[in-house]
Amino acid sequence: MYSLTVEHALWALLLGGLSAVSLPIGSMLGVVWKPRAWVTAALTAFGAGALLAALSVELVAPTAMAVIGHGAGGVEGDAPGGSALAALLALIVGSIGGGILFVMLDQLLNARGGYLRKSATTITYLSQRRKRRIERMLHRLGQIEFFRSIPPEHVQILVECLRPVTFEVGERLFSQGDRGDRMYFLEQGEISLLLDGKEFKTLSAGDVLGEIALLTGAPRTAQAVARSHTVAFVLIKEDFDRIRKILPEIEAVTARLASQRLDELHHYQEITSRAAADWAKQAANALRHGTSLPTPHEVRVAASEHSGAPLAIWLGSFLDGISESFVIGAGFLAILSTKMAYSEPMFVEVIPYTLIVGVFLSNFPEAMSSSIGMKDQGWKVPKILVLWVSLMVMSAIGAVVGYLVGAGVNHTVVAGIEGIAAGAMLTMIAQTMIPEAVHLGSPSIVGLSTLAGFVSTVAFKILEL
Repeated sequence: MYSLTVEHALWALLLGGLSAVSLPIGSMLGVVWKPRAWVTAALTAFGAGALLAALSVELVAPTAMAVIGHGAGGVEGDAPGGSALAALLALIVGSIGGGILFVMLDQLLNARGGYLRKSATTITYLSQRRKRRIERMLHRLGQIEFFRSIPPEHVQILVECLRPVTFEVGERLFSQGDRGDRMYFLEQGEISLLLDGKEFKTLSAGDVLGEIALLTGAPRTAQAVARSHTVAFVLIKEDFDRIRKILPEIEAVTARLASQRLDELHHYQEITSRAAADWAKQAANALRHGTSLPTPHEVRVAASEHSGAPLAIWLGSFLDGISESFVIGAGFLAILSTKMAYSEPMFVEVIPYTLIVGVFLSNFPEAMSSSIGMKDQGWKVPKILVLWVSLMVMSAIGAVVGYLVGAGVNHTVVAGIEGIAAGAMLTMIAQTMIPEAVHLGSPSIVGLSTLAGFVSTVAFKILEL
């Protein structure tokens, strides 16, 4: 049974810090340099490949080979077959649990602003929110006969013409008598409608404003003023007329709807027929839900919506890295125990090179790209650097914890804990690193860079021979 020593605990601390020193290095580079998107994609994919190699070589392979080796007769000193099989099963179960745990905690933190820590999670979150907003808008449009005349497969034309706009309290959308050159779909906030200076109606989120004037070209029959901070989508007449030319079948509906609604000054007629709901559902399904890059303004607005975002970002980054540091400590212990069976090893003889390199290479692009995003969100440089330095310190402590836990429990339990860490790491790679690389670069760059990272990290195994 291996006995714990302060010296070896310090070695684990050093290894954990060494693997995570790329975090502050990457963050320092990110605050002074903004590389092209394909460069960030290549670095991120390289890091993902490196971490995949570390997982395969250092975690899965030894446990799996122990089972295979025993089945083939094994060698003297091998663990009993039952113990090796139990360790493999513990690794598998732990991996599943680790992946599920990561997803649950990640979603919890993202809901509090943690998604802002990475480009991929930011893009995914904002794209999904935009999709939900458009689906709600389509539901309201489906209650207007004119828009229901647009075939669902052509609704992409309409969506591409909609532009987001905002209005502050007291800001005027249009005045009575103005030319009706646009219509609005209210996302949030309230709008007051005034006739001859007197308010007669209030519109809120989900309402449509100005469709009659847009359809008929008649002057505005009322004045519209924002009662609160308002977010809306706008469709201008030029785009509206272009849609009518592309889809000539809606002309008859346009004329009929205009004649029916010329006398409606302040009443928005809600149609609750099944046709409206069916059209909205079909239109939403027909949309191409690509994950376009959010604008810097969208990112800043999203960041301002979460007062606890800095802490959530820190915890999210900590969640990404703590499993890695724990595995480093456990991997260091495994090599140390094997070496001490023969002699007292030197520090360089017990370094899990493949694991250290894999984590180091994956941390660098993560910190760099995240720091670029944080700076774009308005974070101060000292605050960014403090965050990543603190994560480096926590990673070093995590390696010590992995070393101490590994020395205090049996091999099967250690395999299960390593499985949890491996599952979390693999889920993180698939959920954030690879998607981020794909968002930023071409498939060929991502594929080759991932391969390069994998091969480069495996090559470091030679140093352990």
